[in-house]
Amino acid sequence: MSSVKHHYDNRWLAMALLCMGALMIVLDVTIVNVALPSIRADLKFEDVTLAWVVNGYILIFGGFLLLGGRLGDLYGHRRIFLGGLALFTLASLACGMAGSQTFLIVARGVQGLGGAIVDAVSLSLILNLFTEHEDRTKAMGVYGFVCSSGGCIGALLGGILTGGFNWHWVFLVNVPVGAVVFALCWRLLPKHAGEAEGKRQLDVAGAITVTLALLLANYATINGNQAGWTSLRTLGTLAAALAVFLAFLLIETKVKKPLVPLAMFRLRNLSVSSLCGILWAAAMFSWFFLSALYMQLVLGFTPMQIGMAFLPSNVIMAVMSLGFSAKLVMRFGLKRPLFVGLLFAAAGLLLFAHAPVDGTLMRDVLPGMLLLGLGAGVAFNPVLMAAMSEVKEADSGLASGLVNTAFMLGGALGLAVLASVAAARTAGLAGAGADHMAALADGYQAAFLCGAAFALLAALLGVFLLRTPPAAQGALAESTH
Repeated sequence: MSSVKHHYDNRWLAMALLCMGALMIVLDVTIVNVALPSIRADLKFEDVTLAWVVNGYILIFGGFLLLGGRLGDLYGHRRIFLGGLALFTLASLACGMAGSQTFLIVARGVQGLGGAIVDAVSLSLILNLFTEHEDRTKAMGVYGFVCSSGGCIGALLGGILTGGFNWHWVFLVNVPVGAVVFALCWRLLPKHAGEAEGKRQLDVAGAITVTLALLLANYATINGNQAGWTSLRTLGTLAAALAVFLAFLLIETKVKKPLVPLAMFRLRNLSVSSLCGILWAAAMFSWFFLSALYMQLVLGFTPMQIGMAFLPSNVIMAVMSLGFSAKLVMRFGLKRPLFVGLLFAAAGLLLFAHAPVDGTLMRDVLPGMLLLGLGAGVAFNPVLMAAMSEVKEADSGLASGLVNTAFMLGGALGLAVLASVAAARTAGLAGAGADHMAALADGYQAAFLCGAAFALLAALLGVFLLRTPPAAQGALAESTH
């Protein structure tokens, strides 16, 4: 009895630690971008190889999310989370100490593996800690804030660390934080959180094929712009990814204990939320990366100014996610907050789609930032909650991995597509004799317009196809009386 009480008393502290772990992982996708020029100069990278400092992390991260989630279901979420966190922290130390190109890229890959495990399992642990609908809604709001704001915080923190110290510190900062989070999670997380029942059996063939398919799809997406989307290499890699994925589906229909029970895709909310997640992440990544490029290359902002420009949206996301979003879900259910949040995000991207060459912070950047912060703060929680709403606890790690994989693939694919749109538009205008800055701004405008369309499509899918689960309907009925 005392252990249950101890677990109950400390669960919000445990939740904060899990969010710290998740935040380190999310930050690492964007924090490095600001430091890339310094890394390039110090380690003598060329453009093509420099891209792999970011791509190596994203490739392995996206490839292993699904497997990380399933390992948590089979061998205990707490154990797998701590293992992933230790791996990520040690790899961060290796990155910070790197003195050669190869060492840094390999260490980034290992960091991506640890990050995938932490990210896939942390959501399941939160669901294990919070079983009541109201508390779970609040907890998911906090987790949603951490995930959706991490990209913005990364830009600010990257500017501070690179400007105030050197590029090594964008990695080394993870080491003390990771060590403290590990030690406290070891003590505070319930020993049997998400512990598997019955015989543990990993579908090895399924694990290999789905991970390989995700790695190939990620690789094709990451290199699509550079190699050309219609090039033999890109089309061949995508065809190989599809062939391996079809082999995976065939394996899953034959084995006794499949890695991904295909019946899970009959859960409408999980399937619809994953699709919404792909579109939503594509829109969000276009915001994080392309708006930063617009501010840097067109408006001439410094890294610190770019980080500060993201700050108001972070504050709004914090206010919305850390309480107000939960109240909206309790009051109106999942669908309406999701729809309204994604509409705000689409409106913010539409404002960016009109950002001119001679834009100013107050007139052309801040209004879009505020709407996007509001949209992210309202929508992220309902997307995650809808995805997990019909899933059995024994499959929560797998479902979490599926949703996170959808977000990661959507972000990578969306960013590649939108960067291609921007580049094609800029090249077309430059070829027609347009001014370089005007052509650059116009290219970003075209990409933001596509991002707005992604957010709008996600909003429509959510409102028309999601259904309110029975538990949430009961809680909703109680809250309206």
